[in-house]
Amino acid sequence: MHPRLGALAALRLTDPDRKVAATRATAAQAALHPMAPEPIRAAGDEAGVPGRPDRPLRVAATAVEKRSPFTPDGRAALVHSICHIEFNAINLALDAAWRFDGMPEAYYRDWLRVADEEAQHFTLLHEHLRGMGYSYGDFTGHDGLWNMCEKTRNDVIARMALVPRTLEARGLDATPLIQAKLRRVNAPDALKACEILDLILRDEVGHVAIGNRWYRWLCEREGLDPIAHYRVLYRRHEAPRLRAPFNLEARARAGFTDEELQDLQQN
Repeated sequence: MHPRLGALAALRLTDPDRKVAATRATAAQAALHPMAPEPIRAAGDEAGVPGRPDRPLRVAATAVEKRSPFTPDGRAALVHSICHIEFNAINLALDAAWRFDGMPEAYYRDWLRVADEEAQHFTLLHEHLRGMGYSYGDFTGHDGLWNMCEKTRNDVIARMALVPRTLEARGLDATPLIQAKLRRVNAPDALKACEILDLILRDEVGHVAIGNRWYRWLCEREGLDPIAHYRVLYRRHEAPRLRAPFNLEARARAGFTDEELQDLQQN
């Protein structure tokens, strides 16, 4: 099976453990074999995309449980919320690898590798959540990440602009703040969560960098100014407003330019 079709098959799976296993197998296959460049999209192939379990119940972002880290239930809800983000991130990376024909082979390899790392993140968080006496689906979750995936389904430039380098980049800003709260708690499960978040933050810098690289590559191919076009896409697709504080050091490592970082702080 073509690795991109493997990505589609994994994307359609609803069971989290099966999705993780299929994602990792597809990424491993892609790393070992050449990837034929022919288009793979077909009529009706969006059926079943994305595959998601019945739980967690998906609600508005404002209706998700409170996540105070200073109670065991609150810490579990917090870990669950990050677990939910990572489950969605698996789907986002698989979708980026499957959906867009006509990209270089390196693009597909990048996003399959991202999907593999997101699957590892989900597994670490889910195992930790189970150790706390809960499971994925025991709390609610929201659809913010996938909603932007839907908005950008027909435009690979918008996808690169508004998913990895906008929504996922927000994780670079939020993670140190979450870790600081967890370290104040100083409970064993809180400190373990911090360790997992250290690994996730390291990998997510690389994921955002991949989004930055392909966004700029696409803008160059189409003769677009990356900063000016980003503003157009941000307004067109009603991306959520970015609010300080920003993790400028992590964003710089992820490939944001000085001009972009300055622009970010002025808005």
